[in-house]
Amino acid sequence: MKLSNNMEFVMKGSFIPNISNSDKLKIIEITEGGSVVIQMNNSKRRGVFPLDSFQYWIKRNSLVQIENEKKTS
Repeated sequence: MKLSNNMEFVMKGSFIPNISNSDKLKIIEITEGGSVVIQMNNSKRRGVFPLDSFQYWIKRNSLVQIENEKKTS
């Protein structure tokens, strides 16, 4: 999956880094250095993940893109 700014994801219970008890997150920026900057919906702080780590959570279905979630519901 090609990631881009403003993509939104639903966080499943298996998304361990969810310390703010949010249910959604949004990609704010993808840096040239290979990091993904995110904003969780119940937090005013941003988080940063290495691109590989973020894609790992997508592959585990711990993060599901919201557009995909709507299509399968």
